[in-house]
Amino acid sequence: MPGGFSLRLVVFVFFVLILALEDEQAVAGEEVTDFYNVVAPAGADPWLWTHHGQYYVVVTTGGNVTLARSRSLSTLGAGERKVVWSPSPGTPVAKDLWAPELHRLGEAWYIYVAADDGENANHRMYVLENQADDPFEGKFVFKSQIVDPNNDRWAIDGTVLKVGEALYFVWSGWEGAEDIQQNLYIAPMSNPWTLSGTRVEISRPTHRWETKGGPPAVNEGPQVLVKGSLIHLIYSASGSWTDAYCLGRLTAKIDSDLLSPASWKKHDKPVFASAHGVFGPGHCTFTKSPDGREDWLVYHAARFQGAAWNRLIRAQPFSWDPDGLPRFGSPAPPDQPITIPSGEPPRQRYEAESATLAGEARIVQQPSASRGAKVQLSGSADSSLTIMATAKEAGAYIVSIRFINTSEQHKLATQVLTVNDGAPQRVAYPSAGPADWSNAFVSVSLNVGPNRIRLRQGERAAEIDCIDVTPQE
Repeated sequence: MPGGFSLRLVVFVFFVLILALEDEQAVAGEEVTDFYNVVAPAGADPWLWTHHGQYYVVVTTGGNVTLARSRSLSTLGAGERKVVWSPSPGTPVAKDLWAPELHRLGEAWYIYVAADDGENANHRMYVLENQADDPFEGKFVFKSQIVDPNNDRWAIDGTVLKVGEALYFVWSGWEGAEDIQQNLYIAPMSNPWTLSGTRVEISRPTHRWETKGGPPAVNEGPQVLVKGSLIHLIYSASGSWTDAYCLGRLTAKIDSDLLSPASWKKHDKPVFASAHGVFGPGHCTFTKSPDGREDWLVYHAARFQGAAWNRLIRAQPFSWDPDGLPRFGSPAPPDQPITIPSGEPPRQRYEAESATLAGEARIVQQPSASRGAKVQLSGSADSSLTIMATAKEAGAYIVSIRFINTSEQHKLATQVLTVNDGAPQRVAYPSAGPADWSNAFVSVSLNVGPNRIRLRQGERAAEIDCIDVTPQE
């Protein structure tokens, strides 16, 4: 009798669990091949390098150099992170680390980063080196300052131009010792950490669209883009603290004297500027889709109008005209999804308004939401939203959450995410303005079949539009 009772109890509990799962399933996820264009909810000065099928990413952190890696371009914000270098206190490189770039040159990795001792006037460019095959392995060590000894001036945003076996360093700097304007300079390199000639000015801000927010007037963030016989330097112009921040273009023939200012021709209009509710797009980088078929522009923009240096990272494809000139168009409208990069897997999208809601969670109409509605998670601590995400295979997945942070004074909001009632994960929602959507990313492990993904109320108010679940290849 006791054994029979135990068996009946197990069967009863099993069916109760099945009914509970069915009760929470709501509407099944829809397979989609698009995404809403925020690839990281916070970050500035993005730089990407592809290696062994992964995107390696660095952004400005201010206090160290942090490297991330991801197999997906549309979910860079979920990438694995590692601090690869921290400066020693009290040194000339201890403060204000800006715009690091990772390059594979010869048999080593190099990171170029601007830093100072706490005084902006002392910003200079420095080089780190790592001899490992994988930049996540080995150790980055301080190599040297990279400098023209005849012009040891303020310098930021250094990058490397490689033409055949020749190396050139391109950066933004001051002409003298005062912060009057930022020009673009080029110099030859004898190796990845040494300049072999004096700097040559190839651009200064002269057009009206290059001087807004000044003084200082700004040319900065040069990035190399090569197509056929042409080299393009795509640079940022006007004050980075303004909504007028934009991208300009310099072009030279690949067989010209690149150390001659006359070889570089400036386009007379910006090639990428604020539009469609995206403000201050700038400091870009270029990459390919995972299958190598598409060209993509990755850039930072203000999180909201007037946000200045509070920025997020966006990405979108671009094309070329028959003359070998890049055509970036304008920033993709944030409330219209764009096709995922070619080679990325489809994702399952779950609408928040179709989820199981608890506590004071409620559905509110919102025209800019994916299906015209959103869920507000605010009020009681037991407010929650639950979806039942079905996985075809067990393994690692990325949960992308489209959100609005409605907290006052643009403070950070949070929620708590659990999978199958497992360990909670804190999800951070940087403010992108009370009416502007952004994306947050969380790496999770899913079982084959249905998985209960639950978001609970955290600190301050956040609203959810939809949740995408993507295999993390």
